[in-house]
Amino acid sequence: MKSEFTELNAKVVGISPDSVNRQRQFDEEHTLDFPLLSDAGGGGSVASLFGVKRLRRCSFVIGQDRRVIHAFRSEINMTAHADKALAALRESPA
Repeated sequence: MKSEFTELNAKVVGISPDSVNRQRQFDEEHTLDFPLLSDAGGGGSVASLFGVKRLRRCSFVIGQDRRVIHAFRSEINMTAHADKALAALRESPA
């Protein structure tokens, strides 16, 4: 799936309120092929910038102009995050 994002000139980044050490453990367990960032340390400042009040699984597609093109929330359907992000990138003007 990484190749599909690469073809669309997109980068995947994960972020959560977990500590850097917990992110490292998670990456080692799941062998992710993208960087994980930590929004730890009191309130999730990055999450709040995107209007995420309850820290649940959210995906955002952010354009080159730093505007949110698409947002998606689902705790149940994890594969839908990547599918919907790819669809939004394909539909977005270059």
